[in-house]
Amino acid sequence: MIVYQETRTRFLEDVTDRVIEDIVAAKYLDRTGRYATHSEYRSWQQSLGQMANVLRDNELPDDMGVGIEFGIPQTSKRIDFLLSGRSDDDVPHVIIVELKQWSDSTLSDKDGIIVAHRGGNAVAAEGPHPSYQAWSYAALLEGFNEAVYENGIGLRPCAYLHNHPTKGAVDHVHYAPYIEKAPLFLKGEEERKRLRAFIKQHVRKGDKGDLLYRIEQGRIRPSKMLADSLAKVLKGNREFVLVDDQKVVHETCLARAMQASDTRKQVVIVSGGPGTGKSVVAVNLLVELTKRGQNVRYVSKNAAPRAVYKQKLAGHLRKAQIDVLFNGSGGFHTAEPNVFDTLVVDEAHRLNEKSGLYGNLGENQIMELIRSARCTVFFADDDQIVTLSDIGRTEELERWARNLGAEVTRLELASQFRCAGSDGYIAWLDNFLGIRESANTDFDRNSFDFRIIDSPVELHELIREKSAINNKARVVAGYCWDWKSKKDPKAWDIELPEFGYKAQWNLDKDGSLWIVAPNSVEQVGCIHTCQGLELDYVGVIIGPDLQWRDGRPVTVPEARSRMDRSVRGYKTLLKQHPDATRERLDLIIRNTYKTLMSRGMKGCYIYAEGTSSC
Repeated sequence: MIVYQETRTRFLEDVTDRVIEDIVAAKYLDRTGRYATHSEYRSWQQSLGQMANVLRDNELPDDMGVGIEFGIPQTSKRIDFLLSGRSDDDVPHVIIVELKQWSDSTLSDKDGIIVAHRGGNAVAAEGPHPSYQAWSYAALLEGFNEAVYENGIGLRPCAYLHNHPTKGAVDHVHYAPYIEKAPLFLKGEEERKRLRAFIKQHVRKGDKGDLLYRIEQGRIRPSKMLADSLAKVLKGNREFVLVDDQKVVHETCLARAMQASDTRKQVVIVSGGPGTGKSVVAVNLLVELTKRGQNVRYVSKNAAPRAVYKQKLAGHLRKAQIDVLFNGSGGFHTAEPNVFDTLVVDEAHRLNEKSGLYGNLGENQIMELIRSARCTVFFADDDQIVTLSDIGRTEELERWARNLGAEVTRLELASQFRCAGSDGYIAWLDNFLGIRESANTDFDRNSFDFRIIDSPVELHELIREKSAINNKARVVAGYCWDWKSKKDPKAWDIELPEFGYKAQWNLDKDGSLWIVAPNSVEQVGCIHTCQGLELDYVGVIIGPDLQWRDGRPVTVPEARSRMDRSVRGYKTLLKQHPDATRERLDLIIRNTYKTLMSRGMKGCYIYAEGTSSC
């Protein structure tokens, strides 16, 4: 989606004859159905006139394409300003301009990170350098948009800080590697001339915005999934470009890991919802810290991500190497203090108190992980706590860290990179499932394929069709049916006779690899086999544990299968602590469906069993 798309001539007319920020704001409302924020409006007000001054040059083609606010596919990121056309030798080019209103900045010793006042905030904060930002957006666009590849379009990123003086932190030699990738232009007429020269170097002939139209309409490439790209990442290839808050979190974690010692323990707690890139950052940390010679481990309570990652690495690393890198969370109760440099703990919300098959080993997994390493990095999401035994709430992580004398750093990943990059969909899910009220009573249905299906038969057939493309679509369900086929392979587990629908839970032989196993699209997965992983499309059967009554979602814990270990013992707890237990069960059921419904990168289809209306 491009909010505003015109030629250079029309853009200059809009700046001269009308208030350009009002035009863009109106188009933004029309395109997105939402009003622009005050900070967005102010940035258009301050920067678009400056870009008009740059483009007032008769040597620039009148029919050069101009685009404002281009949404990068599969992300929630937008490119500020685009120019399109062809060079003298007829090569198609699109220039990406990252616009900033900064008037000052401060150097950071972290790679690609700078301190500045962002979004009108009174307090300066760390964030990506504008040149890094422009380059990373270009890399994202190259990775997702087939029109860029098929048409040989050269993307030329740059950054324009029209209020920032030269010879400051922003153009310091520390940032030279990124300024070389995306040239930086600052305040003053000479800098404006340099930016004009950069544009003329790449665009001498206009295209009436044709390249922008092609990119906007371009087919989206299959998304890179972490599991598929893991081997390349571990070999040092740059498979995933870390963008904005991901880059800040990555560099901050690296800094804390490198300064940690026996006498100065570090704990970093990274909060982030589904699809914000927690696992991508975690694996990149594992790679970078290993390269730096640290004794580092990737840890997760959930076996499914570790099993999938190990399968993808088979043949690239020896099994012994893989087993050393990827650990469960239950093996650290016997570890010596500070035996590891860094532990990268993914899905930390799933940590348990005790370890072992019978839950009788150790004292507390959070404590044991912090004790075992000089630096422990926890990636957590309180809204993905899905069992009564999950203890990894962010407040609990911080409490244990402080009890053990560790310095604590709290970070957040907010940008959405799943569900077609729709922050609105995730917020809408909170409303839909009754987790919390938000302003999002709907979301952009054009960007994410969401459907409520009237029949489980139809839902499963849709998922089969999607899976036939690349084996990245699966059906999942709430654990409301007994796993009878575990003992009797011929038995059906999920039976909905009014539709003639029968299915089995994921086969025992596939175990944690169900989500990638060949032909497993015929089986149905649950929270335990998909949490921490992602698909292109997910089909969700909502069981009778979540029902809509008078338009409101109501949880029914009694409808859960007696074989569901995630709520095991709840009846006893109800007798001891009825109100608190009922509250926990209610949240677990809602969180479970939020987690299931946010596994899809491109779409989610749901069928609600036993509910007349959603």
